[in-house]
Amino acid sequence: MAEGVLFNIAEGIIGRLGSLAFQEIGLIWGVQDEFQKLKETVVAFQAVLLDAEQKQANNEVKLWLQSVEDAVYEADDVLDEFNTKAQQRQMVLENTKVSKKVHLFFSNSNQLVFGLKMGHKIKNINKRINEVASHRPSDLKDNHEDTRFIKRERVTHSFVPEENIVGRDEDTKAIIQLLMDPISTENVSTISIVGIGGLGKTALAQLIFNNKVIQNHFELKIWTCVSNAFELDIVVKKILQSKNHDEIEQLQKDLRKKVARKKYLLVLDDVWNEDREKWLSLKNLLMGGGEGSRILITTRSKTVATISDTAKSYTLKGLNEEQSWSLFKKMAYKDGKETENSTIKAVAEEVARKCQGVPLAIRTIGGMLFAKDDESDWLNFKEKELSKISQEENDILPTLKLSYDVLPSHLKHCFAYCSLFPPDYKISVQRLIRLWVAQGFIKSSDENKGLEDVAYEYYRELLWRSFFQEEEKDEFGIIRSCKMHDLMNELAILVSGIGSVVVEPDQKNFHEKLRHVSFNFQVDLSEWEVPTSLPKAKKIRTFLFLCQNEFSDIDGSLCDSFCAIIVSNFKSLRMLSLSKLGIKGVPKCLRKMKYLRYLDVSGNRMKRLPDWIVGLSNLETLDLSYCVKLVELPRDIKKMFNLRHLILEGCRGLSGMPRGIGELKGVRTLNRFVLSESNCLGRGGSAGLAELGTLNELRGELEIDKLSHHVVSESNVGTPLKDQQHLHSLQLIWKEGEDVKGVDGEDIIKSMEVLQPHSNLKQLLVFGYSGVRFASWFSSLINIVNLRLNGCERCQHLPPLDHLPSLKSLELRCLEKLEYISKKESSNSMSDEMMRISLFPSLEQLSIAHCPVLKGWCRAHTHNSASSSSSTENMSFPSFPCLSTLYINWCPNLTSLPEGTRALPRLSTLHILRCPILSARCRKETGEDWPKIAHIPHIDIR
Repeated sequence: MAEGVLFNIAEGIIGRLGSLAFQEIGLIWGVQDEFQKLKETVVAFQAVLLDAEQKQANNEVKLWLQSVEDAVYEADDVLDEFNTKAQQRQMVLENTKVSKKVHLFFSNSNQLVFGLKMGHKIKNINKRINEVASHRPSDLKDNHEDTRFIKRERVTHSFVPEENIVGRDEDTKAIIQLLMDPISTENVSTISIVGIGGLGKTALAQLIFNNKVIQNHFELKIWTCVSNAFELDIVVKKILQSKNHDEIEQLQKDLRKKVARKKYLLVLDDVWNEDREKWLSLKNLLMGGGEGSRILITTRSKTVATISDTAKSYTLKGLNEEQSWSLFKKMAYKDGKETENSTIKAVAEEVARKCQGVPLAIRTIGGMLFAKDDESDWLNFKEKELSKISQEENDILPTLKLSYDVLPSHLKHCFAYCSLFPPDYKISVQRLIRLWVAQGFIKSSDENKGLEDVAYEYYRELLWRSFFQEEEKDEFGIIRSCKMHDLMNELAILVSGIGSVVVEPDQKNFHEKLRHVSFNFQVDLSEWEVPTSLPKAKKIRTFLFLCQNEFSDIDGSLCDSFCAIIVSNFKSLRMLSLSKLGIKGVPKCLRKMKYLRYLDVSGNRMKRLPDWIVGLSNLETLDLSYCVKLVELPRDIKKMFNLRHLILEGCRGLSGMPRGIGELKGVRTLNRFVLSESNCLGRGGSAGLAELGTLNELRGELEIDKLSHHVVSESNVGTPLKDQQHLHSLQLIWKEGEDVKGVDGEDIIKSMEVLQPHSNLKQLLVFGYSGVRFASWFSSLINIVNLRLNGCERCQHLPPLDHLPSLKSLELRCLEKLEYISKKESSNSMSDEMMRISLFPSLEQLSIAHCPVLKGWCRAHTHNSASSSSSTENMSFPSFPCLSTLYINWCPNLTSLPEGTRALPRLSTLHILRCPILSARCRKETGEDWPKIAHIPHIDIR
């Protein structure tokens, strides 16, 4: 069990019981007294939980915590059931057209029965918790507050033998350069060395501190190990090396006097403080130093580097393979001499690689193997995992655990949950956030801030503290995935204890206290059976598949049997994955999963979802991605009032959206919105664009499919996308083969005008639009980065794109009627100011393909006959200053490129294919039409 977990759950229970909604529930069902008793009991528990969780080495405390855990989780389930019924009741009361059947369900007699049932459950919970409380260990202290730091002092000094440091020559040079170069206008500036525990930040700082160049460069040098206690008086005493019990007034005078007008180097080693005010209170005392003074901080947290006004931050990385092997030999072999035994050497190299370049891990494990000459000792060690190694004082995991110990409880909870991901697993950050929310780990006191937004802040904080690494972002800067260092993965496993497990194919035994499971292998229901010990873990809350590949159809009875085992045993599930099992229908037994928040049925073969699925009213995430045969969603989907993420990516078979979907005001993810020309989708009718306009919380990407002139123009919807400020990507896909003969061209254009997106949009893709020109709002897309126009066969005029300031990628494909890309006034009618403007100031990639009548970039329009023969090809204003990739394919009538492309300063890739006229001109390496192009790295002209 991860430290801080129970504190967090207890906090959630107390918050619920204190809410106005639960006070009303208590009155309705006559259980308000029991609610109050439960709240008081849990408050009493919470007061000692943090102390208990830090004293788990005591076996009595550990056993007591296990009994508390069971009781608190059960209380959480009961309150969840209350909350569900209350929400259902409220929804029914707000509906004026309530069916007789529903009225009967919420009749007075029914409410009385439910109240008696739930009252009995609450009494049992109170009785159980009071019994557990009576066995509380006597040495536990009350602590109502979530302490951010525990008292675990670390002591370091400034000396290190230079020969002990391996592989840090380049890092040493770089940091010394930072210490000596003028990097700030202030006399005193700060430099931070940032990296995970065990990388050798302290050793590197020691090496630099004793460097001869540094010794001669600074008049005063001070080494201070800060560790956890960043209180002004304590830190100042450490800097002054004072043992006197002076008041802060005398201390601050002594410190300012010590550094006054001296060029000093102050090393603050192992800094954890993230309170900016505390930092500023110290910094103010240090600013009197001489010009060129430096404060060098070592820390595991990027947040520390930020709040300490770091002029330069240096991220320390692990050793490379050669350096790691060099250090390992030094630690594991006598005199550092490599063994001649090939078996021992092979094991040693594997162990060195496993240490992932972390010097502390290499030193610790190499030291354990020092002078072992017996081949069997090495082979025996090879079979062990790091987490099984005896945890000595200098071992790597206790060192890394320091980073974990100082986390606030809500971050401990979230990090420990990541033990469900195996080493080197690419973690989808969006999915991770949804999983955290589904488990109830995320709390928000700000009504204007969604749980996912808070969860994202949690993720960023863990990233900054180096618990995550290898973060990947898309072209818009949106974080997509991350990984955990192998040692951080070991740490997550350590702190999650028996509560989480990554299941392997041959695993048979499972602890009954298990809460979260993931499967790190492909589960084929026709071959794999649920181990008999797994159903005994009755309290499982996460059931997650990590690496499923799509199967062919399987026998429906296998899936039903599999799900029946899950439903009958794991009644507290919050997250259930049935991804890519080849199932053709959602098993009926799942309707009993009343606590479920996250259901993943992606990659399966069902055509429809059962009507009863809307009864899973707690569901927040429904993942249907790549259910390619799905034709419709449940008609009463509006009853899923807690739904926040409806993931429909790749659901190409959808025929429309059910009427009422616009009532799901909290939906943040809706990948696809499919329009239906008929208003008779299924049994409940179909939703139009007007309903899309009510979903103002939408984030990320949206694809609107089966657009048509008729559907849009007849819906009278205003501009449903104009206020969708959180969308970053939009795809507008027109219905294939729409007949627009006899339709006024202006009416078609008006049908696009109503689709105006918010100006925050980053990416726009338009497919199959049938107008001769585009909507006027294109020029308002000031933040657009990627623009793709494809299959707009009747298009003759493009919108003005050349002055869009953020546009980096432009793709024009299958525009069969397009003769010219832009229309410009001739140069004699242009102002000098216009002549100086760069066209496409940010464009990096330009792709034009399958435009059979395209002749050139601009069609000239002149204002007098004297200039009527002039061509825009001769206009000399600059353009494309950032273009690096130019791709033109199958444009047989294209004769030339715009004038500004003659001297593209950054062009690195040029492809001109199936453009006979243009290709012939461009093959000439010299001439007035094109400069020498041999310097371009990648050229393909055919």
